[in-house]
Amino acid sequence: MGIEGYFTIGVVVFMVVALAMEITSADAILFTALVLLILGGVISPAEAFAGFSNQGLATVAVLFIVSQAVKNTGAITRISSPIIFNDGKRGIPFLMLKMMIPVTFFSAFLNNTPIVIIFIPIVKKWAEKLGLPASKFLIPLSYAAMFGGVCTLIGTSTNLVLHGLMLDHNMTGFSMFELSRIGIPTALVGLGYMAFIGYRFLPDRRDIMEVIGSNRKEYVVRMRVKPGCELIGKTILEAGLRNLKGLFLVEIERRGKSLGPVSSNEIIEEGDHLLFAGITSAVIDLCDIPGLVPVEADLHNIRGYLVEAVVSSNSPVVGKTIKECSFRGRYGAAVLAVHRNGERILSKIGSIKLRPGDTLLLLAAHNFVNNWKNSQDFYLISPLRPVKPKVYHKSYLVLAILIMMIFAATFGRYLPMVGGEHITMLHAALVAAVLLVAFRCVSVEEARNAIRFDVLITIACALGICKGLQNSGVAETVAGFVINAVHGIGPVGVLASVYILTALFTSLITNNAAAALVFPIAYSAALKIGADPKPFFVAVAVAASSSFLTPIGYQTNLIVQGAGGYKFGDYFKVGFPLSLLFFLVSMIVIPMYWRF
Repeated sequence: MGIEGYFTIGVVVFMVVALAMEITSADAILFTALVLLILGGVISPAEAFAGFSNQGLATVAVLFIVSQAVKNTGAITRISSPIIFNDGKRGIPFLMLKMMIPVTFFSAFLNNTPIVIIFIPIVKKWAEKLGLPASKFLIPLSYAAMFGGVCTLIGTSTNLVLHGLMLDHNMTGFSMFELSRIGIPTALVGLGYMAFIGYRFLPDRRDIMEVIGSNRKEYVVRMRVKPGCELIGKTILEAGLRNLKGLFLVEIERRGKSLGPVSSNEIIEEGDHLLFAGITSAVIDLCDIPGLVPVEADLHNIRGYLVEAVVSSNSPVVGKTIKECSFRGRYGAAVLAVHRNGERILSKIGSIKLRPGDTLLLLAAHNFVNNWKNSQDFYLISPLRPVKPKVYHKSYLVLAILIMMIFAATFGRYLPMVGGEHITMLHAALVAAVLLVAFRCVSVEEARNAIRFDVLITIACALGICKGLQNSGVAETVAGFVINAVHGIGPVGVLASVYILTALFTSLITNNAAAALVFPIAYSAALKIGADPKPFFVAVAVAASSSFLTPIGYQTNLIVQGAGGYKFGDYFKVGFPLSLLFFLVSMIVIPMYWRF
């Protein structure tokens, strides 16, 4: 390995650190790394951007449209709601399985992110109805989506990325259900663990009045006493602000000074800022008090309803204060409060610097959800009033097209050839997308907005960096180091090393980037020991799609973090034993079905 190799290692280290520290969005970081490799002469411009023509990447792009059509019709909730939410109180293991099994099934065939977003408000209402904390079910919801992702070729974009890389290296890619051999056993183990053991490690954050000073999810809202407010001149007790249901008056700000803890005999004055901590529904009641308005929003200008939204990792507002990003002007909604990992954020709204995973309580106009539901800036998880699917009556049509797509991809080699080639997953997905647009299950505009260009850029850049690792000799050097480190254990030792390396990368950076980075190392290691590379790629697929340890490794973990009020450590407590189980099952099952 020469100077190009050391330069490449430096670029990759910079990239990993930048991704782990969330300096900016993942696509921007990987694009910067790709440009550095071009300038360093490690890869040519043609090699750098060849990833954009990768078949796996193209398939991912088309499947975004298919997922949007399913989301539009409400097909998922139409099928799953009677299965999951139709009976009364049972033990948590039973309830956990009832919720996770359908999610696992759907995630095997659809993009994980919209599935989790659809189910979050449903699961929260279901848990409330059962008298159980939603925090017991939302991390399992995210994990169930990952369980299903490993089961099929289209279960997650990571599988398609690896499939495309294998085709680029003149190898046979994964068939539609080939990964089911490892995906189903790991999913069964994961479901059993979460239902009978894992849920015990999840936080129980049930009572809002226990939150003040603790880690339960809450919002802190500033309300201003306007002139003529009926509360002026009354004590806190007389105004009925002492024993509010689901709310706690934290302090009063008066002429720049803080009055807290607040006495029941404190008299309310015009211009006072009252800081309340409480749940979403209770904040609505505050807004109904005449003359008491949110400091950051004028209800006469924004008349609508409350919405909860999670800031995505690639949002342009990340790293900026709410004032700096002109949130209200950009989105037509006012931020009333911010929730972050159980922290009580008492700062003024405009001065809060936003981070990925922050949950925003927004006062939005009635057209807000329709305007921003497909935005890549944040995930809408809980509108005050439900947004009904636009084409609910076409749900069975969408399911029929989805089944036809899966059938064509599975049995494509037995169907008539297209352009001299057997029908592939890409062919099937393209036909399905065209039919869904033609039957107006998804509009052209919705299809365009559904495509996550940030994800596609991240994948394409990762594929270019993968080529850089091969050209510079880094992949071969690391592969040699791995082989020497496990000398004497044989192929299974190399398989375990590849799995652990992928799992480590996935915990720090995105799953697609992790898979692309480890691919050339796994490929070189297999060639060095004279083994078939496919079992090593299967290990990469499982490890990259099983990011249970941190909220940043997988997008669905980040989404439920704000919705469930989870801390960083919550993922590790429940996810570490699960990660070990997946590793052990993989080391047993992979050699059984894929020979070295």
